[in-house]
Amino acid sequence: IAPYAKLGEVNFRITASANDKAEAKKLIEPVVNEFKNRFANKIFTTNEEETLEDVVVNLLLKNGLKLSTAESCTGGLLSGKIINVSGASKVFEEGFITYSNKAKEKYLKVNKESLDKYGAVSSQVAKEMVLGTAKKTGSQACIAITGLAGPEGGSKEKPVGLVYIAVFLNNNVEVKEYRFNGNRQSIRERTVVMALDLLRLSIINTL
Repeated sequence: IAPYAKLGEVNFRITASANDKAEAKKLIEPVVNEFKNRFANKIFTTNEEETLEDVVVNLLLKNGLKLSTAESCTGGLLSGKIINVSGASKVFEEGFITYSNKAKEKYLKVNKESLDKYGAVSSQVAKEMVLGTAKKTGSQACIAITGLAGPEGGSKEKPVGLVYIAVFLNNNVEVKEYRFNGNRQSIRERTVVMALDLLRLSIINTL
């Protein structure tokens, strides 16, 4: 068993010595089952060819859901990941990049009072972003992201790496706070991984 760390993910490669492929698969199967028992829905696939975004698109297709996104600090990385998947056109509707406060107000109808009181990087604004996305698009599934990717702009209360991800699914909203380290690009990439996984878990747990 060999673990391989990636941004936001850990891959485990399980190998076995045998006379043929069928025998090796038989030896590996109990180990895979034990992983499934221990980690349950933290495992998004046992197919090494399948990515997290593949899994999410397939879940959306299976459940007849349309997806729209609103991104601030990730600037389209999330929607890009989804669109990379074959068949995404059947589930992906719209993607907004609302980097400025003005854009959040204009396109997502985020309240200026919320932006002034809590700041753009806050659970309150993330929630308003995802609700605004759902209202504007009519999508059953929506994701909104707001955060500080750095390297400038952080403070003691809101350090670089602070991110809020909101998921809207069938009229329910969940907002999660994350604190990532690393450079600007790694923070943005890890945010996308967490956003995809949060949507995956939301679909699994509620549908």
